[in-house]
Amino acid sequence: MLSVSQLTRRFGHFTAVDTVNFTIDKGSIVGLLGHNGAGKTTVMKMISGFLEPTRGSIVLNGEDLLQDPKKIHRVLGYLPENSPLYPELKVFDYLNFIASVRGIPKPERPRQVKSALEATDVLDRAFSPIQSLSRGLKQRVGVAQAILGEPDVVILDEPTNGLDPEQTLHMRDLIKRLGERATVLLSTHIMQEVEAICDQVLIMRNGKLIVNDSLAALQSNHHLTIATSAARGELEKIIDGVGQAASIKLLDSVEEDGKKRIYKAQLDRSLPQSQADEIISKLASALIAANHGIYQLATEKRDLETIFKEVGEGVEVVDHAA
Repeated sequence: MLSVSQLTRRFGHFTAVDTVNFTIDKGSIVGLLGHNGAGKTTVMKMISGFLEPTRGSIVLNGEDLLQDPKKIHRVLGYLPENSPLYPELKVFDYLNFIASVRGIPKPERPRQVKSALEATDVLDRAFSPIQSLSRGLKQRVGVAQAILGEPDVVILDEPTNGLDPEQTLHMRDLIKRLGERATVLLSTHIMQEVEAICDQVLIMRNGKLIVNDSLAALQSNHHLTIATSAARGELEKIIDGVGQAASIKLLDSVEEDGKKRIYKAQLDRSLPQSQADEIISKLASALIAANHGIYQLATEKRDLETIFKEVGEGVEVVDHAA
């Protein structure tokens, strides 16, 4: 398990990462999202040991990695956005060199290099010069160097950047396979990528972690749209009157279209679907009894792109980081 606590990084008077906390379970694939400048890359560099935090701790399986920086390179693999390849070297020679830098014992290196080549499906190009490879194969070699030594945590920064659709699908399959034995932290701007392979989502804004939740919870259908003629105060009284004040939270935003007011609300996520349906039914009956028009009353499934946009615009997001 990887646990990050109070992680902070300042550059002079500028705070790039501000008191970030999160925990990732073993075997999870986690998407780290945020606009450019949100602090994603700085977080990844601190976890990978390339940048020292101003304060905070990074604990893997009970051990603080910051107390023994050299150990980071034995238990963690990192693929930066611009993979550090040496184009004049052959793939095998490059990986063998990286294995030596990582401190993998010389007798172990051939086996470890072969294992990484097999895992990334580039064994047949082991003796090809890196400069002769396609961009997709170069990315695979970059992932191969990140998983040398079978690290417990693999960090991938924009691994599909610049790849064509077929290469992107191959990379996604590779990341899924990595997630079967290691914890994977993935930074990307592609929402479909996160929805396709991630279990957990972290979203940052201006150095702060705003969202930290499972993908399933973020997309849950406990988000409610209420379009009615009732004013906000009247709607709040009706919700309270049917005894659901603790189960329905009205959000701040409201749209008005003539007599119609459109509210967004959040149902208690701990409620089973049957109880959520019952609450919606009671609310509809109460609105009708109070002679208020109902234009829409339904749960909705939010897509990740919508959530990301809300975070970027500073709109309140119900699923806050822990």
